[in-house]
Amino acid sequence: MTQEHISHPEGLPNCAAGHRARHIHDKRCASAGGGHLVECACRSTSKHADPDKAIAAWRRLNRPARSARPASVDMPIDNVLQFQLGLTERTPKARRIGGHHGRG
Repeated sequence: MTQEHISHPEGLPNCAAGHRARHIHDKRCASAGGGHLVECACRSTSKHADPDKAIAAWRRLNRPARSARPASVDMPIDNVLQFQLGLTERTPKARRIGGHHGRG
């Protein structure tokens, strides 16, 4: 068997989807596609000759997303006037919606 599962006493971090990670050592030579990789059910790292580089690539691939900067709070503008520029004439009383069905 050319692949060996390597267990870590401290464990590997789960992927972003929550799957358990496995460290696999493919014992073939590097030119034949061997090396260390970390995989789960949905993703894997590329193969590395150094096991620490494979684990570092897994941690980098599955680090928590950075939070966005808080949105800047716009100050209310108090020196701007807003005119009612409609083409229809406004009555002083606000019209009620419904009720009289346009009759009164």
